Amino acid sequence: MQRLLTNHKTITETRIEDVAAADCSVGQARLKLESFALTANNVTYAASGFAIGYWNFFPTGIEGYGLVPVWGTAVVSESNSPDIAVGTRLYGFYPLAEELVIEVQADGYGGFVDASAHRAKLPAVYNRYTPVRQSGPSQDHMRALLQPLLATSYLLFDWLTDNDRFGAEQIIIGSASSKTGLGLCKYLAEPKDRDYKIIGLTSDKNRSFVEDLGACDLVLTYDEIGQLPLAASVYVDMSGNAGVKAQVHSTLGAHLKHSAAVGISHWDQFAPQTVVEGVKPQFFFAPAQIAKRRDEWGPGVIEKQITQAWKRLADDAGTWLDVKVHDGLGQAASIYGTLADGSANPRHGHIISL
Repeated sequence: MQRLLTNHKTITETRIEDVAAADCSVGQARLKLESFALTANNVTYAASGFAIGYWNFFPTGIEGYGLVPVWGTAVVSESNSPDIAVGTRLYGFYPLAEELVIEVQADGYGGFVDASAHRAKLPAVYNRYTPVRQSGPSQDHMRALLQPLLATSYLLFDWLTDNDRFGAEQIIIGSASSKTGLGLCKYLAEPKDRDYKIIGLTSDKNRSFVEDLGACDLVLTYDEIGQLPLAASVYVDMSGNAGVKAQVHSTLGAHLKHSAAVGISHWDQFAPQTVVEGVKPQFFFAPAQIAKRRDEWGPGVIEKQITQAWKRLADDAGTWLDVKVHDGLGQAASIYGTLADGSANPRHGHIISL
């Protein structure tokens, strides 16, 4: 069995390793990955692996190296659980590897949970596996690429609405070319009677891509942050770039009502101890918003809204997303590298097919 290990401290350093397949004991099932997506989201998982705990999902037993989590589809190739049959296909959270053995537990809603002891205290949303029926490769690919990212986008939109946008007249999205960033821009643009402006921040090379999305009222490059309108604002930071954050805070001053930290696509510019002017940045954790809505609305409601929302944008994805399929785990290292160093084309959606 092959897996792609990533250095905990130098997340651009990876290596493929052959290891013996894990035992599949009573109550367990072996899931062989068919395909998975690689996006800037995976770079965030690696960069925040210790702070949030992403390295804990799939222990390697090797000091200093971890398995970056990915979203994808796998098939049950071996089952020692009465709850799940061989041949069942499952969408969910997997290691960057060829297979995963889980402790099977039915969730009562037609899906399954990995009840392995080491995952018990980790966020529940990542431990669920959903059966996939009557779908082909294109549907699998779009789900893996867009569902987790656009789910976060929609939850951000829901959270902003839930908090009346903190009184902001404009919402500024850092790294608006990222799929989570562009998703938020599009969800913010959906209300016909909106009374706020949407401002996208991006690099010079990605400016035309963000402008062509048609969701932003204004697109600025990072060199143009000083041109931000001085109005009540919320900053939603997908990049984690400390210099950009500091400049947004200093430019807006008291006009900045809230600063949300979401992603770390600019992981090499991430400096969490950087002191910024004005409001203190607050980390946005999507599973916490899911849990809040479940408590308020009951189980299944927010999940249904998320599904409807990401599928709305997926229907339009042909205008801004080109799916690139790469064969074999050996291709994952180079694709992950372009995402980590920022050279990846924002139009491309990368799938590793096994």
